[in-house]
Amino acid sequence: MPKREGYISWDEYFMGVALLSAKRSKDPNTQVGACIVNDKNKIVGAGYNGLPTGCHDDDFPWDKQGEFLDTKYPFVCHAELNAILNNIGMDLRGCRIYTALFPCNECTKAIIQAGICEVVFLSDKYEHTPSAQASRMMFEKAGVTCRKVVSNIDSIHLSFNEQDV
Repeated sequence: MPKREGYISWDEYFMGVALLSAKRSKDPNTQVGACIVNDKNKIVGAGYNGLPTGCHDDDFPWDKQGEFLDTKYPFVCHAELNAILNNIGMDLRGCRIYTALFPCNECTKAIIQAGICEVVFLSDKYEHTPSAQASRMMFEKAGVTCRKVVSNIDSIHLSFNEQDV
């Protein structure tokens, strides 16, 4: 019997993990997930955008506009930073990170400092912003490869119905 056809690629698998991680985000506007993988295709970290541990989701604002302290921006940790901080305790040099959204300049600094060598992203909807431009400049100077994920599928359906297993 030949092997099953139509299985997902490594890129689709790891981006899928990043997208599934994003489903944990409480942010009503933007849900981003990230997945860090070593050179042996083993997941070594995952994260999503959310508040720091110990900060309750109901005690902080989720607004995008208003006075700085009345918005989510000073409080939310981005998915990439959380994936780095949530890693399994290993050196991340030489790893790659899959992220739903091209990293901001702050996450870019953490990615570079962690030694991650490749960024694979799904969306680059902020590519013309100063933050994304700064990220690209830093990645280029640091020798970090960036690429948009290439997928042969549009979506994956997950079922929690035991009859489907």
